Amino acid sequence: MLSRRHLLQMSAGLVLSSAVPARARQSASEDWSGDVEILRQAWQTMHPGLHRYSTPDEITARLDGLSAAWKAPASFRDRFLALTRVTASVRCGHTYPSPYNGGAAVRDRLYLGRELVPFRYVWIDGQMVVTADQSGEGAFPRGTCVTAVNEVPTGDILARLIPLARADGHNDAKRISLMEVRGDDEFETPDIHLPLVLPGLVDQAAFTLADGRVVTATLLTLAERQARAPSAVQPSGDTNPWTLDKGPDGIARLTMPGWALYNSTFDWQTWLGGVMDDLTGDGARGLIVDLRGNEGGEDCGNVILSRLVTRDFAPSRNQRFVRYRSAPQALHPYLDTWDRSFLDWGDQAVPDPDRPGFYRLIRYDDGEVSTRIRPTGRRFAGPVAVLCDASNSSATFGFAQSVQESRTATLIGTPTGGNRRGINGGAFCFLRLPASRIEVDLPLIASFPETPQPDAGIAPDLLVPTTTADIVAGTDPQMAAATAHILSA
Repeated sequence: MLSRRHLLQMSAGLVLSSAVPARARQSASEDWSGDVEILRQAWQTMHPGLHRYSTPDEITARLDGLSAAWKAPASFRDRFLALTRVTASVRCGHTYPSPYNGGAAVRDRLYLGRELVPFRYVWIDGQMVVTADQSGEGAFPRGTCVTAVNEVPTGDILARLIPLARADGHNDAKRISLMEVRGDDEFETPDIHLPLVLPGLVDQAAFTLADGRVVTATLLTLAERQARAPSAVQPSGDTNPWTLDKGPDGIARLTMPGWALYNSTFDWQTWLGGVMDDLTGDGARGLIVDLRGNEGGEDCGNVILSRLVTRDFAPSRNQRFVRYRSAPQALHPYLDTWDRSFLDWGDQAVPDPDRPGFYRLIRYDDGEVSTRIRPTGRRFAGPVAVLCDASNSSATFGFAQSVQESRTATLIGTPTGGNRRGINGGAFCFLRLPASRIEVDLPLIASFPETPQPDAGIAPDLLVPTTTADIVAGTDPQMAAATAHILSA
């Protein structure tokens, strides 16, 4: 499955211009309801997960409401907010108006000045807990608990934000994770949405702290956010984005913040296979694989699993389905993608008698044998722990599931993103709406499990959340728990 940053990479070089088009500069008093009809047709004919959690009548009512909202005079951001509520209601982690794929024409109308809170934070018990002060004045020491912004309780703010977050099913852990400012992305989700649901964020804001004090602080621009603490950089060229450390305790720690290596020339298969093969020769006491903050990308975890299994392992094989054999010609002008063959699956999409309205996609199916993970290289027989969290929602979600099913490692951390009922992804189009100039990511392939599964992510074998005390102390409870687990094995 593909991460949101992968979609940015794949859309690079398509029909976006760095200049803001004339239409984009026009007033939002225009009637944009025609865009809603394009979105409606695209979803009804091509989105494979549209009705996984919503009935056709519910989708129709939401789109009708959006159409009415996009006819009435309103600001661009109010209209963007209305669209986001509708896309988020599909409950698909890959369906949303992407700030990456929308380009500067959209971003310039979303970031309007000083509106971003001057710190990074995570959500704990409905409070913003500061992980890094960016105020430049030391106003928010690490571990500071913010309980209200401009007198609005943070619990109420989070309740406003959750319905705007893209996530699969009813996995709200992923939604809360997305609404944190952690430095994982160039465009942090709450930096876009918090000013939309809390419009009083202009130049300065009053932050109420847990001890009752109120701190008035200057807000940040996007440029200041990115300059004061750069976010994670997407790998390019032959740079190795991962790190391997072996501590004095004999444990190897492999940190993998991302698997989106599509634009990278780094030979990750050879490097990762070599790392796994060397563990036994190096006498490593154990291995910790840190996947926190990693949404997914390539199936890098298969290389790890191939050095852990003792026999062929067949991961849960979700069947793949699409809603169309050939995309409607009327939609072609609005659909961008890196592979135009996605618009016509041909005989690789086979009608399925057990799932009316769907085609079974056989394009990527090479038989059960090829989907198995075979023992490869030197098997590492020592204990292995995998650190997981709610960000793991695509390839890393699948890896977490395989780790539990194969019993090759212990999952430690918090529940993953994604959903055991299946997710949508694998191939994408970028739906570019002509009047608004907004782009909406459109996943094309749905996976469905062969047997009924719960509406949830993967629960870790050892649940280890982060507390406010951990943040104040600067400790890493998940790494500490994994270390203790391996040393006691």
